[in-house]
Amino acid sequence: MSKPAPSTSEKQRAALSRGPEREVPAWMRGIYAGICVYLFLAALGVMGSGLGTFGDASDFLSRLFAYGENPFVALLAGLLVTMIVQSSSFTTALIVALVASGEMQLGTAVFAIMGANIGTAVTGVIVALANMRIRRNFRRSFSAALMHDFFNMLTVLIIFPIEWISSLFHDSGRGVFIRFASWLAELIGLDEVARPGSPIKVITEPVVSMTNKLASLLTATPTAHGLVVAALGMLLLFIALIFMVKNLRGALLRHMDGLFSTYFFRSDLRSYSVGFLATVLVQSSSITSSLMVPLAGAGVVRLRRVLPYMMGANLGTTLTTVLAATANPVAAAMTVALFHVMFNITGTAVWYPLRRIPFKIAVWYGKLAANKTRYAFLFLIGLFLVVPAVGIGVVELITSLR
Repeated sequence: MSKPAPSTSEKQRAALSRGPEREVPAWMRGIYAGICVYLFLAALGVMGSGLGTFGDASDFLSRLFAYGENPFVALLAGLLVTMIVQSSSFTTALIVALVASGEMQLGTAVFAIMGANIGTAVTGVIVALANMRIRRNFRRSFSAALMHDFFNMLTVLIIFPIEWISSLFHDSGRGVFIRFASWLAELIGLDEVARPGSPIKVITEPVVSMTNKLASLLTATPTAHGLVVAALGMLLLFIALIFMVKNLRGALLRHMDGLFSTYFFRSDLRSYSVGFLATVLVQSSSITSSLMVPLAGAGVVRLRRVLPYMMGANLGTTLTTVLAATANPVAAAMTVALFHVMFNITGTAVWYPLRRIPFKIAVWYGKLAANKTRYAFLFLIGLFLVVPAVGIGVVELITSLR
């Protein structure tokens, strides 16, 4: 004969006899969050190291920029290189160095810079995929990542045709933006300075070095070594993100929520300033923008503050380009750096007043992807395959008709 179910009063007495559940102290959760953030940053460094080794071993980076006569190919090359090294700062600095050495023409460089801006935004989409198990968090984090993507893509949608079409009708073959940047470069004279090292690279170097040593024991060729390190970095990235989001959804969220909403992200101006300063400090908008994705996913930062933050992060990464140009004091190199600054200032000037457009599109598609996750992967497929194929074909067709 089965025992009768315990009454409500009996359940309450049993709960009281067990006592209240012990909550992990906030300071301990803070340390835990710091460790997760460190592993997250280290994972990005490991991925960049591994994919960079793979690119060097296979001569991938040089070959990507070898076919830049078609501006859409140059844009795609900048996008892919940024995805490989997980840093638009690295890509733009590489472009500046190639222009300074005469290995890349200005006409190719400006479109590669546009691709680098899109490429750094894709990292956030990949980071958001770690939240797929929790629909609400995935909707918010994917929407936050898409705000960065759509801001850059809409800016390219404006600047790319203006720059390309105006270059077709000018004797020098340069568009209006690059001509204005060239004029500014003539007015600016900077002394040669050394490019500073990133503090993030310094503090995460032990993890990167340990991972490289481990991969050396498992592989025999540089190409395989790079792929193994990249895979380990991806694994570490997802582990760090999962634990980071789990921690943010706990008691730490209640303690941090007031600080973030009332101070750091109280207004659009503060959000923009935080994005700019954070990117200046770490010299990688891929890191600062993708770090925002899990914070938005956990509800720590409101979605309407994400877009100004991403705009500030985009402008912050241009400092590295300018520093790279001053370390290579050539007029063409400085022109590329100034074009990068102009690209992001123009994008902010156009899309901040019209911010409801990228915001609404990102939130709408974030909800769509949260309900049916295949749309998240369709976005990446469209960005990497469909749009480049159509763009290259259209450019080739118009060029052949001239």
